[in-house]
Amino acid sequence: MTTTAVNTAQPILQARGLVKTFGRVVALNGSDLELYPGEVLAVVGDNGAGKSSLIKCFSGAHTPDSGEMLVDNEIVTFRSTNEARHAGIETVFQTLAVAPALDISENLFLGREVRSPGILGTVFRKLDTKWMREEAARHLKELGIGTVQSITQTVETLSGGQRQAVAVARAAAFGSRVIILDEPTAALGVRESARVLQLIKDLRDRGMPVILISHNMPQVFEVANRIHVQRLGRRAAVVTPQTHTMNDVVAIMTGALTIEEADQALVPPSGS
Repeated sequence: MTTTAVNTAQPILQARGLVKTFGRVVALNGSDLELYPGEVLAVVGDNGAGKSSLIKCFSGAHTPDSGEMLVDNEIVTFRSTNEARHAGIETVFQTLAVAPALDISENLFLGREVRSPGILGTVFRKLDTKWMREEAARHLKELGIGTVQSITQTVETLSGGQRQAVAVARAAAFGSRVIILDEPTAALGVRESARVLQLIKDLRDRGMPVILISHNMPQVFEVANRIHVQRLGRRAAVVTPQTHTMNDVVAIMTGALTIEEADQALVPPSGS
């Protein structure tokens, strides 16, 4: 497999020959991946290509049968999503995993609630609601999310794009190394999709590396620094929006074109 996008920096996240099977179904068949600091890496592929399985290994939802995963050049093994989170990897799945009946700040700190200082927190287990609301408001402001009326709004009153923004803000608040977004605009309209894409750009501008899984090629080409093409459980190519077209990527995804053939098409004939 030839990659046309070369980066000499040290990957912050890396997969080497990951294999994952579910009975007779081979989801990953020796898959590789590299994510570099401060970039948006789009992972694309046809249904069944293994892109979700690959990402779920890094999020702790799956444990690979063989192969290596590295974070900051150290081999890691995640047996749960909590272990991945402790390593600084936050994932926003398609289902968002937000609690509609809770407000925005409660959703941001869901599972990470902060207790009040002193005896109120240690003995009576009182939550520090005021501090969590202030912190939630700060995180939303840092990401430029200004469309919510109040931090005390319940999530069920928010639009799809606003709910996605809350989920991304939660990931950004606790993801110290990597944020993984699984089809973040799949159920959104044009306007709300644009807001989410701007959030992704803002995260990158803040130095946070992002893995974006998406079927939407125009969006991928808008925000991605590099594009990882997954096919038949393996990495088929890594390209950039500057070197290859959407048609190239789709052709590599479907097997109509290899990366070598795509690269050859970029080279002008001798004597021209």
